Amino acid sequence: MEEKIITVNAEDSQKRIDKFLAEKLEEKSRSYIQTLIENGSITIDDKKVQNSHRIKKNELIKIKIEKSKKADIKPAAIALDIIYEDKDILVLNKKSGIVVHPAPGHYNDTIVNALMAYTDDLSGINGVKRPGIVHRLDMDTSGVLIVAKNDSSHKSLVEQFKKRETEKYYLALLKGNIPYKKGKIDAPIGRDPSSRKKMAVRKRNSKKAVSRFKIKEEFKNYTLVEVKIETGRTHQIRVHFSYMGFPVAGDNKYGNIDKKLSVSRQMLHAYRLIITHPTTGEKMEFKAELPDDFSDILKKLRN
Repeated sequence: MEEKIITVNAEDSQKRIDKFLAEKLEEKSRSYIQTLIENGSITIDDKKVQNSHRIKKNELIKIKIEKSKKADIKPAAIALDIIYEDKDILVLNKKSGIVVHPAPGHYNDTIVNALMAYTDDLSGINGVKRPGIVHRLDMDTSGVLIVAKNDSSHKSLVEQFKKRETEKYYLALLKGNIPYKKGKIDAPIGRDPSSRKKMAVRKRNSKKAVSRFKIKEEFKNYTLVEVKIETGRTHQIRVHFSYMGFPVAGDNKYGNIDKKLSVSRQMLHAYRLIITHPTTGEKMEFKAELPDDFSDILKKLRN
């Protein structure tokens, strides 16, 4: 157990405790600090507080942080398609069919297992089962995935995603022909009350979700669209277009089995990501080429 004690100075008086500690502990994210406050690992004068507590001069803030345990997951020799790498970040073109981090049924064949075999430099903010993982893609979604190699970079990237300062673009092949060239889907998403493993557009118990799209190419009974997501809800693109009546081709969870194309996964690819580099402050853009299975389907439709 690591313990820190911070005495509040006059100039910091009246700041929210979670915001204050996020500034002081640069390697820790605000959401991580809020979790520590909620479980009683951060106290003031040995008393529990709320995230909204306004600190006062001379208050003693005690912080207890569990030291990271060794991961109970093992490195695995799984090939990684690396788009870019430096001392702070690693950018991958994730293949479809691989899970990002260990979960029931997938403990030894994930991106995390591959990363652990590739490098010892991974952030620890997300715990021992998700080292380096800043965001995720569904198992059958391919494309750009960014990994943090240290806690400082992780914190910066998480804040960028949270504040919607990143730009995330996908290519999606939809069933049907959309009657508009471009549009905006602003429909809140929450857990589907009839199936806990699915998400759904709903008014209650939901979070704001916004997707913008424009048509890239049209085929008979199919449409290729570019989608820019302004929020990052679970299954957002799949849920939004299913709700619109144009499910992602191959998406059996939110659509129907597509016998015509015989696709084995949803035709969804995260092809472009724009971030601000966590150390240099430089605007950076990363692109991932379409995988062969997606390209082959488009060729089939063009013919």
